[in-house]
Parts: sequence; structure tokens; C-alpha cells
Amino acid sequence: MATILLASCYTTDGGILPTTGRGYVYISTPTRPVTVTLVDTRTQEKFFKMDIPAGKQLTFKFIEGSGSGSRVEPTKMLWEMWEAKTEFGSLSNELICPPASCRRIDVTYRPAPEDMPEDPTLMIPPDFQDQSTGANSPNGGPQPTNRLKD
Repeated sequence: MATILLASCYTTDGGILPTTGRGYVYISTPTRPVTVTLVDTRTQEKFFKMDIPAGKQLTFKFIEGSGSGSRVEPTKMLWEMWEAKTEFGSLSNELICPPASCRRIDVTYRPAPEDMPEDPTLMIPPDFQDQSTGANSPNGGPQPTNRLKD
């Protein structure tokens, strides 16, 4: 059971028992937006490029010898885009790629600051969210009539 948990644990520092082939984690923040590009060094072709949105992380790992079986692309890359600081999960996207001796990971940083996607519920005050009628509700309603009398 512990082996299964460790196999799917991904952190930027390599986890509890960091090893080669464990996986790669790149986190993008508003002040440091990240782009990850994978390059086939034989042809200088970019075979994978991801602009990671602020507040997200790109996690991937390579499984050598599991690709198409040809000599050209014998490796499978498993990858996933998650919320930042996600440490556990399964990588459900696959890509056949060059072997380790023929690929390079280029990490670049886009101009900062870069806004994180807005959470629409943060725009509504907490006491406003539960109201379904009235002037201050999303559905609208009559204006208050508390006027000072002359």
C-alpha cells in the first residue's frame, strides 16, 4: 500500500523518497507564470508546450520503454494539470515522446504579474449570497423604505 501511495506522490522537491523518474512538478504563480516546453534534441522540434495558468501546476513523468515500441519514440509521458500544490493523483493524459537521451525540458517565465482566474463567488459579499429576494439580492426586489420623517 505504501508503494502505491509513494508512486503517485508528486512534489516540487521530489517527495519523501526522491528518485530519478519520479516525476516533474512545475507550479505557476501570479508573480512567476511558467511555460514548460519539451524538445526533441535530434531535430530541435518542440513536441509539447504548456503555458501553465497562475495557480495551477503541471505534473508529468516519463515511462521508458512503454511508447510505440519503435526506436524513434520508445517512451510514454503521462501528464496532468492540477491546482497548485496537489501532491496525489493519477496522470490521465498520455503522449509518446523521444527517449531520455533525446529530449530536453525548457522552462521559461512569462511576464509578471499574471492574474489568477477569478472565483466568481468571491465577488459576492457573504451576507448577500443567501438572500433570494430584496433590493440587494441577485434577483432584485423593492428598495428599502426606511426614510427619516420630517
